[in-house]
Amino acid sequence: MKDVIFDLIDSEKKRQSEGLELIPSENCVSAEVLKAMGSILTNKYSEGYPHFDGIPGWSEDKIAKEVLPNYRYYGGQTNIDRIERIAIDRACRLFHADHANVQPHSGAQANNAVYYAWLEPGDTVLGMSLPAGGHLTHGAPVTLSAHIYNFVGYGVTEEGDIDYDDFEEKALECDPKIMLVGYSAFMKIPDFDRVAKIRKAAEKKFGHEILLMADMAHVAGLIAGGVHPNPLDHGFDVMTTTTHKTLRGPRGGVILSKGNVASPLKKPEKKLENIPILIDRAVFPGTQGGPLEHVIAAKAVAFGEDLKPEFKEYAKNIVENAKTLAEELKKLGFVLMGGGTENHLILANMVASFGFDGKIYERALDMVGLTLNANAIASDKGGAFRPSGVRLGTPAITTRGLGKKEMIILAGWMKKVADICKKAETEENLEKYSKELEEIHKEVKELALRFPVPAI
Repeated sequence: MKDVIFDLIDSEKKRQSEGLELIPSENCVSAEVLKAMGSILTNKYSEGYPHFDGIPGWSEDKIAKEVLPNYRYYGGQTNIDRIERIAIDRACRLFHADHANVQPHSGAQANNAVYYAWLEPGDTVLGMSLPAGGHLTHGAPVTLSAHIYNFVGYGVTEEGDIDYDDFEEKALECDPKIMLVGYSAFMKIPDFDRVAKIRKAAEKKFGHEILLMADMAHVAGLIAGGVHPNPLDHGFDVMTTTTHKTLRGPRGGVILSKGNVASPLKKPEKKLENIPILIDRAVFPGTQGGPLEHVIAAKAVAFGEDLKPEFKEYAKNIVENAKTLAEELKKLGFVLMGGGTENHLILANMVASFGFDGKIYERALDMVGLTLNANAIASDKGGAFRPSGVRLGTPAITTRGLGKKEMIILAGWMKKVADICKKAETEENLEKYSKELEEIHKEVKELALRFPVPAI
C-alpha cells in the first residue's frame, strides 16, 4: 500500500506547480541537483575530511581519478573523498576562496561553527540586530549562541542602509572579536571596504585580531553571478552561506575562508591566517558529526551549474525582476523599506501601506497561490507573530522564467489582495471574500502553469 507521505509529496508538487513562490529564501533546484540529493550516497558514513594537499589547480578529471590518503574515521571513502574534493574545489573557484568547508548542514550550523572556531565563551560579536534585519544566529536571545557569546547589535538608517556611524561607534566601544555583516531582511549592498577600515581601527585600539565575517546566505547566488560584490575580495576573512536561496542548490551550508589550508588533525595557533584549519576543526568534530554526503554531492552539482555563463544571466534577471516588482508595488501604494531594493529582496510595511499587519496579508496571498512571509520591520511593535511587514523576493520565480512583464501582473494581484484585506480587517473574515480571492487564484494558477517548476 502506498505510504500517505507520498500522497502529501504529490500534493506539495501540485501546490508548487499551481502557485508562485515569492519567499526570497526559496528556489527551485534542477533535476540533476535533485537526483544527486536522492542518491545512494545517503547510505555512507564519512566523519572527517578528504585529503587537502596538492588539490589547488588540479582538474576535476584528476581529482576524480586520484586516490589519496584521507582524514576519515570509516573505510570505503574513495568515491566520497572525490565528490567532496570536487565540491570544495568548485566552491573555492566560485567565490575566490582559499578553502571551503562544504559539510555544514545549514547556514545556522555554518555560523555557529565559525563562532566556535574563533571565540571563547563571553567574547563579543558585533552584528546587525534582529529588528534591523539581522538573522536569528546573529544574536537573537532565543538561540544557543546568544547564551555563550555576547552579541552587540548595530542598526540601519531611515533609508534602509547599514548605519555605519553606529557600527563604527560600537566597534570602538565593545571590543569585538568578530565583526559580522549579514542579514535576513536587508535590501542594500553593504560597503565592505568601509567595514574593513573600521576593523583596522578597532584592531589598533584593542590590540588583537578581529575576524571579519560575512553571512551572505541570501545573496550568495548574486555574488556568484557577478551582480553583487564579494566580501572575500574586500578584506573579509570568512563568508558563510546557505546553498539554496539564490545559489539554487540543496538545503545546506558552506563556509568559505581565506588563509592557510592544511590537515585539521593538528590544532593550529589561533590566528586569522589559520582560520580555514580552525573552521574545519570547529565543524567536525566541534559542532557536527557525520556529513550528509548525498547533500554534498548535490552542492557540488549546484556549484557546477553556478560556474556556467548562463548563471550570470540568471543572477542579473533576479535583480532586474526584483527592481521591477518593487517599482510597480510602489506605484500601487506599497510602502517599501529602503525605498525599494538593490538585490533580490523586498520588504513592505503593510501597516504604513494599507493599515493592516503582515500576517493577514500572508494568509490572504496563500489563498490565491502567492507565497511570501510576514516579517518584522525595524522598530516593529507587532512581535514575531503579528509583524507589520511582509518579505518577498524573486529567485524562485526567476528560475521558472518569469520576467518583467509578469512582475507587473504580480504587483496588480498583490494590490487586489491588499484591497480585500483592507475590507476583511481580520483573517477570520477573509472567508467572506473567498469568491473574489478564488478569481485571483484562477489567474495565478493559469500563469504559474505556463512556467513549469524544474524537476517536477
